[in-house]
Amino acid sequence: MTYQSASEHFAARIPASGQSITSAPFLTARRGLDLVVSMFTSIGTGLAKAAEASSRTRQVEVLQSKSDDELAALGIKRDDIAYHVFKDLFYV
Repeated sequence: MTYQSASEHFAARIPASGQSITSAPFLTARRGLDLVVSMFTSIGTGLAKAAEASSRTRQVEVLQSKSDDELAALGIKRDDIAYHVFKDLFYV
């Protein structure tokens, strides 16, 4: 009579640390928290970019409403208003 070892007797294995018992992925508490933090970070970044774009748009409108003499006093040509407002975002 031969004896089988426990690993030969049972097909199941004990999963390693960080592995799931089933083959289907599941949401751990840490992963869930990371997803929530990522979602709120994305929302905050989007709102900040929208606010900045709105501010720059207002700045362009204010400069466009000025006369050519007022723009000349500021050292800006009418054709360069957009460049002046957005020059820190683009390298030309």
